[in-house]
Amino acid sequence: DPDLGADVTELFNYLTGYSRQGRYRKLLVAPVTVRPELLKRIERQAELGAEGRITMKMNSLVDPEMIDALYSASQAGTPIDLVVRGICCLRAGVPGLSETIRVRSIVGRFLEHSRIYRFGPDPHTAEYVIGSADLMPRNLDRRVEALVPVTAPALRNRLDEVLTINLADDTLAWELGNDGTWRRVPRTAGANTHLQLQELAIQRARAVEPRA
Repeated sequence: DPDLGADVTELFNYLTGYSRQGRYRKLLVAPVTVRPELLKRIERQAELGAEGRITMKMNSLVDPEMIDALYSASQAGTPIDLVVRGICCLRAGVPGLSETIRVRSIVGRFLEHSRIYRFGPDPHTAEYVIGSADLMPRNLDRRVEALVPVTAPALRNRLDEVLTINLADDTLAWELGNDGTWRRVPRTAGANTHLQLQELAIQRARAVEPRA
């Protein structure tokens, strides 16, 4: 993508001191545009109410402004699913505040480290953004971080696959209650995020292996 290539070039020039770039074509770059652009996307889903949807996977959710925006979206009726590996300062399922928010954490063999932000109810038309930034003040305000929109259909399908598997897990998953307590998700189907993603990776690798 020529625009992304140009953005990355300008970002590295900024890091090395050869540029004071503040605007980018497609990249969201902290500490300048990540916060306002993510807030804009959350608010857009909130305007849709129950017809909107927000799905996020990250390491930590700490930033008060982001949490308040998610609370506002929940109060508008927007369904919100969060997969948070570490610290989560948001309270899910609180009547009148966050009733439509569900928070879970996947704890298993592999370190959950990817950040995926999806905005929209339909996986085929939703907006997908991935990158290095967690929703923490240090990531949004005090570091250079980058998020990139993903538009290629095959890659969007991969991201949707990751989120779907994470949200269906009942082996490694813990859920956050409205009292701030984490509880193990009851095991019914035996869905294991790490085993499923590992098997899918193996299948993809075998599919591209050259024939003898």
